[in-house]
Amino acid sequence: MVNTGDELGATVTTRVPDDIEREIRRISKFERLEKSAVVRRLLSKAIEDWRIDHALEEYKRGKVTLWMAAKSAGVSLRQMMALAAQKEIPLQYTLSDLQDDFEEAMR
Repeated sequence: MVNTGDELGATVTTRVPDDIEREIRRISKFERLEKSAVVRRLLSKAIEDWRIDHALEEYKRGKVTLWMAAKSAGVSLRQMMALAAQKEIPLQYTLSDLQDDFEEAMR
């Protein structure tokens, strides 16, 4: 699971284009949050999305099973199946995959 910013840790500094800064400021006013809280939320969501996209790509290439993709993305198998269907990624499930998933689930 990605940290949502409730527990503060390391500081990351970056420059952003003016239009992105304006959007962050706009969201900050709308949500009544500090800009740093908005950036943490947006960054957490982007990381979550990247993890899902990366896991689906690995699954699509046949490098991992759907169960392993779900685990690496931090979502349930059912959610990963729905996400794969939304992106029109066909299920690629063999008897060997079932065995791998069963062994992974037993760990």
